[in-house]
Amino acid sequence: MITEGRIALDGKVLDTPATLLTSLRGVTVDGHPVAEAEPARLFRYHKPAGLLTTERDPGGRPTIYDRLPDGLPRVMPVGRLDLSTEGLLLLTTDGELKRELELPATGVERSYRARAYGQVTQAQLESLMLGVEIEGIRYGSINANIERRTGANVWIEMTLTEGKNREVRRVLEYLGLEVNRLIRTRYGPFWLGDMPPGDVDEIRQNDLATFRTVLSKSGGGKAASNLQFAVRSRVVEPAPRPKPVPTDGREPEGRRRIERPAPAAKKPTFTARVTPQAKAEEERPRAAARPGFAPRSDRAARAERSEERPRGPGKPGFAPRGERPARAERSEERPRGPGKPGFAPRDAAPARSERSDERPRSPGKFAPRKPREEAPANPARAARARAHRETREPQAGDFVDRPKGPKRPDRGPSGGRGRPAKPPRPPRTRK
Repeated sequence: MITEGRIALDGKVLDTPATLLTSLRGVTVDGHPVAEAEPARLFRYHKPAGLLTTERDPGGRPTIYDRLPDGLPRVMPVGRLDLSTEGLLLLTTDGELKRELELPATGVERSYRARAYGQVTQAQLESLMLGVEIEGIRYGSINANIERRTGANVWIEMTLTEGKNREVRRVLEYLGLEVNRLIRTRYGPFWLGDMPPGDVDEIRQNDLATFRTVLSKSGGGKAASNLQFAVRSRVVEPAPRPKPVPTDGREPEGRRRIERPAPAAKKPTFTARVTPQAKAEEERPRAAARPGFAPRSDRAARAERSEERPRGPGKPGFAPRGERPARAERSEERPRGPGKPGFAPRDAAPARSERSDERPRSPGKFAPRKPREEAPANPARAARARAHRETREPQAGDFVDRPKGPKRPDRGPSGGRGRPAKPPRPPRTRK
């Protein structure tokens, strides 16, 4: 294109390809400006085991490009993972970013989880911090720790910065372990997390720009690997799931047939159950009822029956309720008996205070008691009780003010307890 004179820089046609460019600004092809390069893009991919990290394989084995979902741009893998290794694999559209992440000089950290068969101690793993040389190849510092043990296997977490060919497997084989599973969980600040196998998502442009800015500084590999980014959202749909194999209506082997419950029957209507007692009651013959008797359902109102029922003569002086005189009139007409001695009608009875004054009082049980006479003092008895208290040993439950023992010494002349008095001070004399 340069020989044909189709390329120009700032309006001047180029005649030699030996031209250094700092950017594509001012470059035209057939008079049309060249578009600026697209920004670099970075993707996360959960590589399953059994795939090769290459574009094509002469042996016909499956590669990652055979399983990547549609809609991705042209991407390149950052580093490589073995056929049997699984985990995080970064894909990018920029070759410069790919080379920057792969170089051991940048110091970008990679983390792995390895399951190995054999016995190893934490001290042996800590010796890898100083590096190790295996078959003439020098491997740098490796931070390794035992995660847990499962039977004869042990899970080991390893973090390294070089990522040489089969580095993790060679170092563990050097310690006498046989690796049977290897998973890469982190590449720099980008983690595998809970991504399902075969899934792809894209790193945000802001996170990628921050990562490249920190990485470009001196010794920025360690700082860039410790960055914390928010959870990324999925932008690429995962690979389609395999379609179920048609069975032509037959039940596949090993599948358990689920017995579905039969549809519920229609709810029956309620019918009262006739008990033997009720049936015998209905069949029992009824006795002849007394005159005027009728079943409860055929009876008239109680008021009508009471009016038609004939009344007897009743007691002397008895009259129906409607014909009875007022209570006051009946009480006045009723003859009074002689009553108890001293009894008088209410109107003629004296006031209660007058009756209480005239009523004689009897010496009842509430009469006041006589004052209690004190017994004469007995000095001999008091002396015997005092002597008994002084000679008796204290018993449990007694109130004792102080333990019995020898008497305390008398107070001394100066007021102390048995202390001798101070000698008198000699009189002062003038010289």
